[in-house]
Amino acid sequence: MSWRPGLVALDIDGTLLSWVEDTGAPDPVISQRVGDAVRRARDAGAHVVLASGRSPHSMTPIADMLELYLPEAEPLWIVASNGAVLLRYPPLEIVHEETFDAAPAVRAVLEARPGALVAVEERGVGYRASRAFPEGELHGEVTLADVEDLVAEPVSRVIIRDPEATAEDFVQLAQDLGLHSTDYVVGWTAWLDLAPRGITKASGLAYVAERLGVAQADVLAIGDGRNDIEMLQWAGRGVAMGQAVQPVIDAADAVTETVGEDGTAVELERWF
Repeated sequence: MSWRPGLVALDIDGTLLSWVEDTGAPDPVISQRVGDAVRRARDAGAHVVLASGRSPHSMTPIADMLELYLPEAEPLWIVASNGAVLLRYPPLEIVHEETFDAAPAVRAVLEARPGALVAVEERGVGYRASRAFPEGELHGEVTLADVEDLVAEPVSRVIIRDPEATAEDFVQLAQDLGLHSTDYVVGWTAWLDLAPRGITKASGLAYVAERLGVAQADVLAIGDGRNDIEMLQWAGRGVAMGQAVQPVIDAADAVTETVGEDGTAVELERWF
């Protein structure tokens, strides 16, 4: 118990935020216990880094809700878009961004699932999408465009969503297609994130930890989704939320309580 994290990496949805019942939308409220635990870690000198599949503009409000930034401190580090976009805040400054040609992978997926929806991030604004997504699933402004226009230029992240499919359908689809030259992660629903090869939350956190002078062994990471697997494996201590699917639990060093039981606070209270 003499170990104490020097950097705390926190997923957002399913880790800091639970979900509104019977919807796929996150509850916009962070519990008092979780917020207090995160701020205790910050006050003890740990670097708190949000690490999410969310785009930058939908992560900075979470940092504000947690009151992470202190006026006398350096700007926060944030790992957005599953590691493809790294930023400092406040003010919002993009420090590093990875992009890729997503067109071949998107065409392959749509050939197999022609009814799927496609969206790409429009940084600082919201998303451009082929059709409207289910309510609450995309944050910020959404404008509609043809698929070929969406992937005409390199992008940092592509979302593919099929309300008629299941997460298991998408896991099998991604395995069947191979998706060469890109990485992918399947969400809780039939939601597929396409990313540049080798770019994950882990690669983003490695970049941030190096610049903060924090050793990998001193990183505590907490998450619940398939896009957290590499991060949990990379961190000195990787902790899965209690409701995580089995592959995420298998990748972790420990399992805490569910998000509804303030599992993030339960883990942080061990150290701070």
